[in-house]
Amino acid sequence: MVSVDPDNPVIKLCTEGMRAETEGRPDDARALFEQAWDAAGDDYEACVAAHYLARHQPTPELTLHWNRVCLTRADLVGDGRVKGFRTSLHLNMAKAHPDPDRAREHYTLAAAHLSDVPPGPYADATRMSIADGFRSTGVTGPRPVEPLLVNLFTRLRALGDLKALALLLPVYLTDLGTEEDRLRLLAALGMVHAARWLPDDEQAILGQVIGALTQT
Repeated sequence: MVSVDPDNPVIKLCTEGMRAETEGRPDDARALFEQAWDAAGDDYEACVAAHYLARHQPTPELTLHWNRVCLTRADLVGDGRVKGFRTSLHLNMAKAHPDPDRAREHYTLAAAHLSDVPPGPYADATRMSIADGFRSTGVTGPRPVEPLLVNLFTRLRALGDLKALALLLPVYLTDLGTEEDRLRLLAALGMVHAARWLPDDEQAILGQVIGALTQT
């Protein structure tokens, strides 16, 4: 995730809260995040504390409330400290929102800020969550090659071909429906096809997927 000042007292409390989470102490975690909220001295610190408080609410309404507080405080920060995690804030709002239209809006805003997230596993996981949200809220629909792709993945799984799956699934699962994503998927499929290590039947299906995806 984005870097923060580990010596900031509010950040320290949130770090202790996250440790409590990993150790299976949710009540302690919530108490630490509440202390962080009470100690917050500016909008940035309040944004961080509200982000973690939202994870420990007893009702969907309160979860939405604290995610909204978090985003509101982020909007009030006058510098770039929240730039790298604005995607995450909109993603949390989208997941918490009961209104599909508003959820769709926040998923779209989350995607718009993806370029501000440093590359790495966190960025990949965030992009994957946005792609899931796009599909669940109708921002994007399945590509016409979806049945062929699912069939291919099913056969690769049955073969235990982890190498092919490792190359293809990340690109497939992070597809946001853009032309750039279509080309990324084509490139990954092309790499596996060119290597020609698949059995004949799977190689033929892979060729069909590439042909269909090229025409869309």
